[in-house]
Amino acid sequence: MKKNEILQKKVQEAINAEPLLSVSEIGVTAKNGIVTLTGTVDSMVKKWEAESAAKSVDGVLAVVENIEVHFTNVLRKGNIELARAIVDAFISNEEIPAEKIKIRVENGWVTLEGELKWHSQKEAALLAIKSLNGVLGLSNEMTIKADKQDTIEKNGIEMQLALGFDHDNLNVIVQVIDNRVTLSGTVRNMAQKEKVFEIARSAKGIVSVDNKMVLMEEKMQVK
Repeated sequence: MKKNEILQKKVQEAINAEPLLSVSEIGVTAKNGIVTLTGTVDSMVKKWEAESAAKSVDGVLAVVENIEVHFTNVLRKGNIELARAIVDAFISNEEIPAEKIKIRVENGWVTLEGELKWHSQKEAALLAIKSLNGVLGLSNEMTIKADKQDTIEKNGIEMQLALGFDHDNLNVIVQVIDNRVTLSGTVRNMAQKEKVFEIARSAKGIVSVDNKMVLMEEKMQVK
């Protein structure tokens, strides 16, 4: 079996392992480490889970996501109903500063705007949106303006990475200068790379994270 076919099969298996997904819904092609996903699903959750599953496979260097969302009449919501559901989800989550986020809904497409202090608040808002039925698409226009007086501890970030990856052999180097973090080293797959990035930028006081991590597959190709 050729390398592209092996990678395609691994991604299909990862997608099929997700409770909400089926390979009958998602088409997968692979070429030189680039995976393309196609198909039609009835929720944004399925779309995001398919992309996440593909990124978790070792050897995937990039994911091209062409999955379309078509709602059934049962899942479809009007603009007002969907906006109300989003507001309720934000208010019920203590981590989300609901009063600082402006919500715009148009035909199932949600746009979030506002200036937040921490990336963790932004991620909490995005996660809340992803769990709602009726969301056709999402535009994230929220920005982060951290308090430059906050002190960022390198050891604190490294400890959070150790907790987040438990016994995984993580080869990531963390550098901190003022309120800016640089990440370097190697990771197994795209999902791990994104998780490290999210853990690092969730630290209070972070202004920016320079993500210089590379995938093991990319490093091997360079050699």
